[in-house]
Amino acid sequence: MENFWEQLNKPVFALAPMAGLTDSAFRQICKSYGADVVYSEMASATALYYNPDETLKLLEFSKKEKPYIVQLFGSDPEHFGQAAELVEKKIKPDGIDINFGCPVKKVLRQGAGAALMDNLELSKKVIKSTLSATKLPISIKARTKSKNIGVLQFLKCINGLDVKAIMIHGRTLNRGFAGSIDYAVIKKARQYFNGIILANGGIMSAEDAWSMLKKTGADGVGIARGALGRPWIFDEAISEKLEAKSMEEIFNIALRHAKLAEKLKGKQGIIEMRKHLCWYVQGMPGARTLRQELVKVKSRDEIRKIAEKFNDGR
Repeated sequence: MENFWEQLNKPVFALAPMAGLTDSAFRQICKSYGADVVYSEMASATALYYNPDETLKLLEFSKKEKPYIVQLFGSDPEHFGQAAELVEKKIKPDGIDINFGCPVKKVLRQGAGAALMDNLELSKKVIKSTLSATKLPISIKARTKSKNIGVLQFLKCINGLDVKAIMIHGRTLNRGFAGSIDYAVIKKARQYFNGIILANGGIMSAEDAWSMLKKTGADGVGIARGALGRPWIFDEAISEKLEAKSMEEIFNIALRHAKLAEKLKGKQGIIEMRKHLCWYVQGMPGARTLRQELVKVKSRDEIRKIAEKFNDGR
């Protein structure tokens, strides 16, 4: 099957996977602002193995999102194999990603995410099982270190396996989502991996993205929290120009996002939009009052009325 990674222009600006956030509506918004690649929310390989229908529904995507990657987490090689086969057949994404970096405790307790990275033998079995079950290009997401295993040791272990890309979060498991980024380790990864390397972590602006690229020599970056409330960060990174958005423009983007969320998920989509709305208004005058109203919205019309009232009151 075609390896889309080889056809991407460099540097690559990807929307990194975020649980509960990178659903189809948000992916489409980020794509409209130039994101080169988008990832699904983490999907459980075990859920796909035992009771796949609900998870498959969550993984559906629009052609506008391509190239689109489904990210799987878990710790059982057999589950990964069947999940990969099912995802290729039913979802037909452009690639499958294996999560070796998630620091969330409930994921770690399953031996998944960053806990899986700490088990080299099992990690290798999971990758092999996934590769044998699908023709889709396989990528992985890891951290600079998980407990006793650093990313360079991890890459040595999986050397020879047909992994097309890796996204490296520049912090250790212990640091979670805080602290400084280890640029040097990401840069050294090139000595052990010939595929596409994406650097991730702490990218909150276009300037951060280019700083990351220069310090790591990576082929691209994965932008996560920096895109929340500012999906146009991809456009800024590509053009290397800051785009000052008026409050009216920001509300219009938020309403377009809400329209997609409502179309895809109905009323539940608007409820899930509440957290995004709070990010959109971050830094605005009166943001605290706005957030208090936006966390209660139940319809797109309510969002519009709050925006109109805010704009009229300025």
